[in-house]
Amino acid sequence: MRSFGLSAHAKVGKATVLYQITYVSCGRAVESRAVYVQIIEMMKRCHSLCLFAALIVCVTSPLSARIHPALLLTDDCETSSDLGLLVDVRLRFGQQTSPAKQVEDWASWRGPVGSGEAFGSPPTEWSEGKNLKWKSAIPGLGCSTPIAWKDRIYLTTAVAAGADDDDKAASGTLDFRVLCIRRSDGDLIWSRSVIKTVPHESVHATASQASNSPITDGQRIYAHFGSRGIYCLDMSGKVVWSKQLGKMTIKHKFGEGSSPALAGDVLIVNWDHDGGSSFICALNKKSGKQIWRKEREEGATWATPAITKVRGKTIAIVPASGKSCAYNVKNGKVIWSVSGLTSNVIPSPIVSEGVAYLMSGYRGTVLQAIKLSGAKGDLDDTKNILWTHKRQTSYVPSALLYGSYIYFLRNTNAVLSCLDNRTGAPAYEGQRIAGLRTIYASPVAANEHVYLLSRQGVTKVIKAGGTYEEVASNRLDDQFDA
Repeated sequence: MRSFGLSAHAKVGKATVLYQITYVSCGRAVESRAVYVQIIEMMKRCHSLCLFAALIVCVTSPLSARIHPALLLTDDCETSSDLGLLVDVRLRFGQQTSPAKQVEDWASWRGPVGSGEAFGSPPTEWSEGKNLKWKSAIPGLGCSTPIAWKDRIYLTTAVAAGADDDDKAASGTLDFRVLCIRRSDGDLIWSRSVIKTVPHESVHATASQASNSPITDGQRIYAHFGSRGIYCLDMSGKVVWSKQLGKMTIKHKFGEGSSPALAGDVLIVNWDHDGGSSFICALNKKSGKQIWRKEREEGATWATPAITKVRGKTIAIVPASGKSCAYNVKNGKVIWSVSGLTSNVIPSPIVSEGVAYLMSGYRGTVLQAIKLSGAKGDLDDTKNILWTHKRQTSYVPSALLYGSYIYFLRNTNAVLSCLDNRTGAPAYEGQRIAGLRTIYASPVAANEHVYLLSRQGVTKVIKAGGTYEEVASNRLDDQFDA
């Protein structure tokens, strides 16, 4: 497997809840990114070759294997002052590995480029008896998306304390754990308990107490359990540091879910909740020490910040019901803001080729495309809002951006829309997906195919592009929420 995975949980009998992750064997695709690495080296050696290199990328790169956004020549790239943007591909994860290595791993919950796109050649058909390499039962319950780095998979879960040992914990105590699984055979490498506590709030029946997805830079794992704290572990499972930020209050006990984001040596944590003290903060990823903290006048949101770079400045884009904001990662200053999203913002933003896509779908529907070049101050009613779509957007799943199209589901239903991401013009809308009902998992794409996972254990595979065409329908004995 390169970077595509499935996660699930299922009830067994009346007493035991198991969190299942399913590994689907994948082949290796031809690495066109090796060409990119050579091109960037050419750029660094000779400034005048930049235009030539950009031309080579344009004519040799298929849409399914486009270069990392941090390497694109856009309006924000000036050949004199912004060459660093072209060659700095460590921004999203903060590690020292090569671009080719980055796209092999799934280091954060929306993948190597933050859009849901994976790189490799996964199968389009599988079942309990076909193309299923292994399946491992995981104790407890976690709706977080697993991450993958090299030959390891990391995920989080919350286990009833005393369920698998002689611990005489108080009633309702949960053991919050980070797990490491071998990618080749599903064996458990290590399981690290980071805290045992009784959650101060219950969660929605479709959620879990471990819904925040972990993230890694290849040297450390950052596991965010929300009100139970943030934990930095080394790759062997040893806790390096931990940080408590307080307790969230969520209306209707929907549960928590926003994941942290890495920006170089900084960990960005959004703490929007309904307790009256929302904020965003930056932590030193090596020590956990707070670098800055900014108060926010927002209720609960569940979206994960998107990290990108504009004219040499690293920013964190955070969507919200009141004002979506872009923060300067260095000092927390708000660079721009825009209104227009609805309440209960859950989908995470996507950034690609100098455009940010923000979406929400509760008590209203909206998808915004915002041009980042020149974005400053209040963007309402400005030319930086390239287009807005106000029909059939997602409530829970995030969007998928793949090639020239952006895909999203209607609310949490198996109804798909596909827009031209440059213009917002629909390729198709309201397409019902036969055999699927409820979808919480965000769609992913690889090798010119889009994968849609339902809570009923069925994954629909369709061809990527502006025409809806089903390729396969695959059922496993699981329930997919991530």
